[in-house]
Amino acid sequence: MTTSQRIALFLVGCLAPPVFVAVAQEGPRKQGSETVARPRKKESPETPEGPTIPSKLGRKGQPLPEGVPTFKSEVTAVQVDIAVLDNKGRPIPKIPRPYFRVLEDNVPQQITNFNMGEAPMTVAMVIEFSNLFQRYWSETWYQTLTAAYGFIETLKPEDYVAVVAYDMRPEILSDFSTDRRATYEAMRRLQIAGFSESNLFDALTDTAQRMTDIEGRKAIVLISSGMDTFSKLTFDKTRRILQDAGVPIYAIGLMQALREYYDARGAMGSIARLDFLQADNQLRTFTKETGGMAFFPRFYGEFPSIFRAISEALRLRYEITYQPSNLARDGKFRKIKVELVDPKTGELFKLTDQKGKPVKYTVIAKNGYNAPREVE
Repeated sequence: MTTSQRIALFLVGCLAPPVFVAVAQEGPRKQGSETVARPRKKESPETPEGPTIPSKLGRKGQPLPEGVPTFKSEVTAVQVDIAVLDNKGRPIPKIPRPYFRVLEDNVPQQITNFNMGEAPMTVAMVIEFSNLFQRYWSETWYQTLTAAYGFIETLKPEDYVAVVAYDMRPEILSDFSTDRRATYEAMRRLQIAGFSESNLFDALTDTAQRMTDIEGRKAIVLISSGMDTFSKLTFDKTRRILQDAGVPIYAIGLMQALREYYDARGAMGSIARLDFLQADNQLRTFTKETGGMAFFPRFYGEFPSIFRAISEALRLRYEITYQPSNLARDGKFRKIKVELVDPKTGELFKLTDQKGKPVKYTVIAKNGYNAPREVE
């Protein structure tokens, strides 16, 4: 038994009633594809529902299904989704294009396209649901479902959402859809967890890769402890895949109050404390490097403000496209930095309120991408 499993058994055992043993439920499977669908382009008037994405699209070492087009990895333009938040976490709208400056490896880039405004969201909810922590009617089980249902309630009718639950492996409970009945039907399956593994890295990368070709404003809302017990991928490999996928991740870290409760009473050892701190750091890293945000609520009353912050950050965003000046196909990581500058002086822009007082602000964007590599 791993250290994380021993911690989990100790924590949930103090609060949970006797455990109900359940066989892992199999998710709905579609002919020719085992998982997720994506919405059509927003401007398409044909149908509100999207086609199913082949489950093995572009996976290295795996054959593509018959009839699926192949894609060549060539970066001719880089798209960056940007959110500008004030010191209270509220989005700052209507910032003109000349105020944005994009640096790639500290070299200014020429912006070729700029869009701003409010748009529908395409969100994949990735939910940890494992016997590691989410035992039936435990505190973390209840917190997980409260966070998931609460976020769904904030969605607008035109928003697309998919539900992905993971333990030993990710399972898509509902494809991207605007039909909330399908979403709630998927959520009703989250009752009794089947396995005691929590393979975060595999679930997160699998979902991000499937969302790569989705157009418009997209994101992953991750509800998780941040623990990973048995993933095939390493932390560094996961970071690289998420950077390539370009899907912002918004994470809600679980068990914050419960951990503080046991830690204050000396019931959590140093190893357990380090494991949880590492889990929080993993969530912060994934969100920062993809242009999202991480939240670590201690009270249920914090959830509404978290959902509002995620919704506003996704809807009120700026989209910038630029042609990279460095065209070398070396596969190296290119660091991106987005700044607000005064177009007259070129100096960093200083934001002030109506009374002329300076206001701190934060520019949120992905921190880079991996250049394509020349294939011989």
